[in-house]
Amino acid sequence: MDKVTVFFFPDNLVAHVAPGTSLLRAASLAGVELKSTCGGDGTCGRCLVKVKDGRVRAESTGNISKKAKQAGLVLACKTLADGNIVVDIPRDSRLDQHQVLLDKKDILLEEEESLTAEYPLNPLCRKVKVSLPEPTLTENASDWTRLQVVLRNELNCQAIHISLPILRSLPETLRGKDWRVTVTVAELNGCADVVQVEAGHEESKFFGLAVDIGTTTIVVYLVDLDSGLSIGKKGTYNKQARFGDDVISRMIHASEKASGLDDLHKAVLETINQLIAELLSQYQVNSRDVQLAVVAGNTTMTHLFLRLNPKYLRLEPYIPLATAPPPIRAQELGLQINPSAYVVCLPSVASYVGGDIVAGTLVTKMAKAEEIVLFIDIGTNGEMVLGNQDWLVSSACSAGPAFEGGGITFGMRAMQGAIERVVIDRSSYDVTVSTVGGLKAVGICGSGLIDCLAQFREAGIIDRAGKMQTDIATPRMRQGDDSWEFVLVFSEATECGKDIVVTENDVKNLLRAKGAVYAGIRSMLKAVQLGEESIDKVLIAGGFGNYLNIRDAIIIGLLPDLPAEKYTFIGNSSVKGARLALLSQEAFHEAQELGKKITYLELSAGNDFMEEFMAALFLPHTDLTLFPSLGKQK
Repeated sequence: MDKVTVFFFPDNLVAHVAPGTSLLRAASLAGVELKSTCGGDGTCGRCLVKVKDGRVRAESTGNISKKAKQAGLVLACKTLADGNIVVDIPRDSRLDQHQVLLDKKDILLEEEESLTAEYPLNPLCRKVKVSLPEPTLTENASDWTRLQVVLRNELNCQAIHISLPILRSLPETLRGKDWRVTVTVAELNGCADVVQVEAGHEESKFFGLAVDIGTTTIVVYLVDLDSGLSIGKKGTYNKQARFGDDVISRMIHASEKASGLDDLHKAVLETINQLIAELLSQYQVNSRDVQLAVVAGNTTMTHLFLRLNPKYLRLEPYIPLATAPPPIRAQELGLQINPSAYVVCLPSVASYVGGDIVAGTLVTKMAKAEEIVLFIDIGTNGEMVLGNQDWLVSSACSAGPAFEGGGITFGMRAMQGAIERVVIDRSSYDVTVSTVGGLKAVGICGSGLIDCLAQFREAGIIDRAGKMQTDIATPRMRQGDDSWEFVLVFSEATECGKDIVVTENDVKNLLRAKGAVYAGIRSMLKAVQLGEESIDKVLIAGGFGNYLNIRDAIIIGLLPDLPAEKYTFIGNSSVKGARLALLSQEAFHEAQELGKKITYLELSAGNDFMEEFMAALFLPHTDLTLFPSLGKQK
């Protein structure tokens, strides 16, 4: 079949595709990522482009505003290429680089501090130098048997495995340096697996990867397994975003599209391999010297990474295919490190509490604490663990994509130009904003939306139910196409050339998101018959949490009304936990046990969560006694 050419301006990138291919798909093939929070269903209205030349046909109109139509814009996901075309991509339709949480402390000092006597340096993978007795006519055991005998003595382990490719090369390797070899072994669950056999007693470095697969972003650490120090770390957005912003849309794509599971598996591998390639190039490390990877992600991300169908995760009673998948060789996955290296995923607890939360629980050491700790990771899902050394209970609530910018008129992720801080003058209603990168505003991200909601309430722009007060004296308050809206930044001061507004419908979406998280916390407390005053410490993880204004989060009723000193930001606890498990056998085994120990509370069972959710759809809550520090509010 003849292909058509799609030229993307101003990038000057080209895709050659079959006629009938959507412009969204063509853009992805050309290396241009467009916003598409609905996964290409045409409902979010984000993937707007302009066809400057050539023939296209509309599969459907999708959700597109009158203003966009008048400007000649079309939805890339619903517009199909019928011939050679030229496409112009507006700035605010692009999925640019995210603000990825990479800790600001000196990397070497930070990593040294996290290995203690409790978790000594004892990596899952190590090199052993052995010398084998040379065979004779009377000592004629096989090469593999000969190596196993020596390794059993060295490792104090009876079960030793080897892959077929390594076994095939073993005879020449053993004889290359007079039966002296350096063997890299991965010690997992009582077994020793041979990753590499090198001739001679070499002093070569060997490395591991700690990987956090988030729904929004992916972070990779390159770790020296000999010293325990992290050499470098990189992060970027998860390229699965082209198939939807949240786990539910990705589950649907994986389960209902013919190539859906492959699409998502390839996208996450492409993202991780890109980060690996950048790290290896920057630090001049050979891919064959990377000999183990430990991965932490939520249950859906783990399924998609391993190409496991997540279909039944979203269907009641929400059953994962596996919570503790077996270690897998890198070559089986397509991970571009040593082909025989093992890839180990930290265990999940249940369908919506995954290995990232197990990793966070490990890092926080809350399972060894006497005090009661609440650990929260807020994103498209609000995942949380409550407890101490005696008990641990977890739950997850669907906050939806609002905190990631989804379902918000000018919402976006934390990318360049995203508004991340908002201050509103109480008398003049003038607005001061700060953006990611200090650039002109393009939209508003999660931390900015929290600020905005709190500032709206404090300035009297909205009432406790989120209804806009349309009689306030400012031109910023106006009637929009669908609802009342408040202008944060006028068009002349924005990068996109449009007034950036927050609408009354946006406020309602944010109330639902914050209400779900707070209702999840309250439901867990009720399940263990504790009040909020029983919480001694609140640990907030993740990129969104790191940029959260705690006081504003309390003002809107997202977080419990506790003293500020009880709150601590802990950064990316998922990748830190993966790194700890990579470097310490003790930590790895503790993570395995945590996956079994943490009790999961299914919030959809019973009525408690829904009752709490309905009560939380006000600012800060229908029950103001839960927020005594805020005083009386009208």
